[in-house]
Amino acid sequence: MEIKITGRKMTVSDALRSYVEEKIGNSLKVFSITPMNVEVVLRKEKNPAIPKPAVAEVTLVTKGHIIRTEEAEEDMYAAIDVAAAKTERQLRKYKTRVIDRRQNGKKISDTLMVEDILPLADEHLAHLEDDDHIVRVKEIELNALSEEEALVQIDLLGHDFYVYNDSNTGAVNVIYRRKDGSYGLLKQRLETLNG
Repeated sequence: MEIKITGRKMTVSDALRSYVEEKIGNSLKVFSITPMNVEVVLRKEKNPAIPKPAVAEVTLVTKGHIIRTEEAEEDMYAAIDVAAAKTERQLRKYKTRVIDRRQNGKKISDTLMVEDILPLADEHLAHLEDDDHIVRVKEIELNALSEEEALVQIDLLGHDFYVYNDSNTGAVNVIYRRKDGSYGLLKQRLETLNG
């Protein structure tokens, strides 16, 4: 398996490249499946106020799933070590969750309709100050997934929410992590789609 290694704001030395291939390669042995694209981005933050300027990002793409890890440490070698360990944990979690979900056929029981949270959103927006503004815009591609597949994706990416198209209805859904660790699902009403 080939690991694509790039550096941002830094040059990747041969020694560092070999270290990444060894550490990340060892962590990928948990999950031997092809095709798998592996990209490692190493960067050094220049701001002296940042206590952990060495950052290692690992992104794995395989069969429609993305596993992403980003770790920052004082030293680049330490950042690579921590990122490799976290990647291995994520891969183990992925294998366990996919197998468990397929065997048990679990569904998300905590479902809300978008209309249920609109009053909460309006209340929150009322408290925003005039100087609040959008600081980043990101375009996404909505994949057609089942609820179980979306649960796997939210865990693998480490996000608090995940937006996707429901593979059965074609509706846009949002799965989100609740404060108590459980999951919620925002579903688009089918009447909205049909009429």
